[in-house]
Amino acid sequence: MKNFKEKADKIWEVANLLRGDYKRSDYGKVILPMTVLRRLDCVLAPNKQKVLDTLPKVEKLEGETAKDKVLNATAGMNFHNRSKFDFDKIIADPNNVASNLRNYINGFSTSAREIIEYFNFDDQIDRMDDPKADILYRVVKAFQEIDLSEMDSMEMGYVFEDLIRRFAEQSNETAGEHFTPREVIKLMVNMLFNEDSEILTKEGIVKTLYDPACGTGGMLSIGEQHVKELNPNAELKVFGQEINPESYAICKSDMLIKGQNPSNIKFGNTFTVDGLEDEQFDYMLSNPPFGVDWKKAQKIINAEHENKGMQGRFGAGLPRINDGSLLFLQHMISKMKPSGTRIAIVFNGSPLFSGSAGSGESEIRRWIIENDWLEAIVALPDQLFYNTGISTYVWLVNNKKEEKRKGKVQLINATGTKDEELIADDKLDINRFWKKMDRSLGNKRKEIPENGNTKGIGFINQLYGNFEENAFSKILPNDYFGYWRVTVEQPDYGDLMTKVAQDKQKLVDFLNNASIEEIQKQVNEFEALFKMHIEEGKWKQKGNILTIEKNKKIKIKPSSSKRDYENIPFLKTEKEDSLVPETIEEYFEREVTPHIPEAWIDKNKTKVGYEINFTKYFYEFKPLRSLTDIKADILALEKTSLENQQTVLD
Repeated sequence: MKNFKEKADKIWEVANLLRGDYKRSDYGKVILPMTVLRRLDCVLAPNKQKVLDTLPKVEKLEGETAKDKVLNATAGMNFHNRSKFDFDKIIADPNNVASNLRNYINGFSTSAREIIEYFNFDDQIDRMDDPKADILYRVVKAFQEIDLSEMDSMEMGYVFEDLIRRFAEQSNETAGEHFTPREVIKLMVNMLFNEDSEILTKEGIVKTLYDPACGTGGMLSIGEQHVKELNPNAELKVFGQEINPESYAICKSDMLIKGQNPSNIKFGNTFTVDGLEDEQFDYMLSNPPFGVDWKKAQKIINAEHENKGMQGRFGAGLPRINDGSLLFLQHMISKMKPSGTRIAIVFNGSPLFSGSAGSGESEIRRWIIENDWLEAIVALPDQLFYNTGISTYVWLVNNKKEEKRKGKVQLINATGTKDEELIADDKLDINRFWKKMDRSLGNKRKEIPENGNTKGIGFINQLYGNFEENAFSKILPNDYFGYWRVTVEQPDYGDLMTKVAQDKQKLVDFLNNASIEEIQKQVNEFEALFKMHIEEGKWKQKGNILTIEKNKKIKIKPSSSKRDYENIPFLKTEKEDSLVPETIEEYFEREVTPHIPEAWIDKNKTKVGYEINFTKYFYEFKPLRSLTDIKADILALEKTSLENQQTVLD
């Protein structure tokens, strides 16, 4: 992969020519389309003359489609360029670079030419050709000297993403605007295809892969490459949608070069205009932006949620406006095939637990888990991504789980904790999940090793595939993540006292004649009296109904100041970590009643919630240091300090 960095550095050096005439944040408007053009030029170079020689022969054919078909075949690609110009010939005529460059661009077949149009590059040609700037020739010449012919698709993907990362830094884009490191995609792809490896080796197999936020197409490319390695005769048709015009154009050009159908890549906001509406796919991969709001699409999303309900894409719920991550997952689930679809998606920590019971996020988690679609979640190391150092998680969703996985969720902690099984010496810290990079790229300081099954991608995929519990893998029933959010009420004693004491004339007389301070004191004493009478059986309370002597029933008014809330898990942990169901009433009798016997639950306010508190499940208690050890350290420091002072005095 060293080659990609050298090429990216050379291309970035061309940006120096733009200094003074372009803002740094606008460099990408020139560098990216020129990189795409040069890449296409290099790919077509071996058969360019053959295409030109064939041109007179195809003039007799009727229709552009027929002509394109012949010329594409001659070019050895599913696109061609029929202009007499290429980069070599353009720079050979320094006085007519602008017109010749436009002639060259217009010579591309329709599918390729449309890609260039998304860059709005014609405006940049005028700008660079303006006598005030006069840099067009030098820019084209600089790219002509960069050979991209030997770069494979993965290396070119790295080049584009490295460039876009640098441009993003120049324009101070948010940490959510990032690109997925290739080793993270490889991990996701390995897990996505893990249980289907045998199916994918069958003769003539055809499958589909979709990414609703495909960026420059990295996930689609690596997914296709993985399937080809399993079975050279397999066909994986890729589909995607991208909102950023530059990324869209880069992705589409990559699909064009590799022989995929570029029309399967759609442009636009996935939420507002689903470019692949009613389509369903065998596999889906995505890394949607972290923490990006959906205000611009709010009106359309709300309308679909309210009008279509579960017949639409967002029926399960709507997350908070400042994070649309779970909207992407709902969108993907809507494209699952009834026969079975597998999804791998990258999230930050927010979708695991944000939102209380009844909120949009909790309802989406509830919908997914209660339908038994959540298969596994993998916690990744931090500092893996270029523009953010936050912790990330891969969710695996499957609507046709293997029998052994039904009703369960596997959690894998791949953050890089100590492997106790391999440590003979406490001073060693063997990390099987990540390694430090020789040189950081933005915020990316760690990478996941890609070789073998003892560490990195292979080891994580093995943990997932084995589906066994160990220090890094927990397997929990679906109900483990569910809870009831209950409202615990307590009496408003000030109001209750006047009701239950109506037959106690002395108390009434007291209330009529006592000062406010004395009455308040009596109210406080009455609270203790009330509890005592319940214990003696003179008064009986059930919920907010109090039965006193002569079976008189009184509805207790709750005190808003004493209102409390409890999250009651569906399952409680017994000895040896065994899990058993527990009702709200059982929990209440065990945890609340002994401390607040007069409290009750307002059942009308009870809500169901789901959350995945990942850190809690892998928490390792580290005992505090003993006072003896701390004291010894302090005395040692004092002794060292005194010795140093004495040395100075001497």
